[in-house]
Amino acid sequence: MASAAAARLLQHPLAKPLVFIAALAPFAHFVWAAFVDALGPNPAEALIRGTGDWTLRFLCITLAVTPLRQLTGQNQLLRFRRMLGLFTFFYGVLHMLCYAGFDMAFDPGDIGRDIVKRPFILAGFTALLLMAPLAATSFNRAIRALGAARWQLLHRLVYATAFAGLLHFWWMRAGKNNFAEPSVYIAIVAVLMLWRLWHRRFRSPPRAATEKTAG
Repeated sequence: MASAAAARLLQHPLAKPLVFIAALAPFAHFVWAAFVDALGPNPAEALIRGTGDWTLRFLCITLAVTPLRQLTGQNQLLRFRRMLGLFTFFYGVLHMLCYAGFDMAFDPGDIGRDIVKRPFILAGFTALLLMAPLAATSFNRAIRALGAARWQLLHRLVYATAFAGLLHFWWMRAGKNNFAEPSVYIAIVAVLMLWRLWHRRFRSPPRAATEKTAG
């Protein structure tokens, strides 16, 4: 009964708009806080850190969709995965723009030198570059153009993105010997990855059996 009610809620026409509004809420908060001067004594740092935090949060939420679908049997959850992935890229771009604008004054030379000089900046820039093709192909036309197999292979870049993003955050906090928060994100992503490996190894039907059934 509860499962059927959850399915109806996930399929409701308002479900996607509500998720969209919820995902946009952090951005609205940043805009409002900047407008009323509520970002604290260092607004630039608050925006850079805040957009980075939300990038990692949306990355974790996006990676959690498949395990949650497998655990609950609610296939309707997949309706939201693409949107959540695009919001991950959206906040990643905001994070990069805040860094480039506030720290580097949008100077390409300074940005390039900083990327080469500081490994944690390089890791973050790599994560954003890896997300770009995922965002660019998160549309039905791109799926049809690439074909399902090649599209799925390309979108495995999300795992490399997660690694680069976590490395960026870890190295950034390492300068201050503050590993508590990065460790939480690493633990969350590790659990999500281990679930995928376990489910693929022990819960997924053997390929031969699947092909036989399909035939």
